[in-house]
Amino acid sequence: MLNITQLSEQVNVTVEPYFIEQRLLDNQELYIFGYHVTIKNNSSQSVQLLRRHWVITDSNGQQSEVEGVGVVGLQPIIKPNSEFKYSSGSTFKTPVGTMHGQYTMVSNEEQRFNVTIEPFRLADNKIIH
Repeated sequence: MLNITQLSEQVNVTVEPYFIEQRLLDNQELYIFGYHVTIKNNSSQSVQLLRRHWVITDSNGQQSEVEGVGVVGLQPIIKPNSEFKYSSGSTFKTPVGTMHGQYTMVSNEEQRFNVTIEPFRLADNKIIH
């Protein structure tokens, strides 16, 4: 049986962010971004994603948090040596922002553990920083 630390280290998250568009809504500029997430289970047991927690920060330092059950309406079970992919998005009032967070997961042996989602940058591709 793997311990919680081993499990969290064997589930890897990669994120590929991309800029979608800039639009004006109620005289406020909004920058819309998407991101593709891949959750890879490199462990020897199935794991299920139960919850998500995101910390979203724009370039003005305004921070918001999003917590909830599953991702995109799902609580996927990821078998050993397989992966789950999904896409989502976020809207910012600035052309640059960051996101990071964690997933709460459970193994098929009922062990709960957290998987860290490392910070990633979302930027309008016209902005160079």
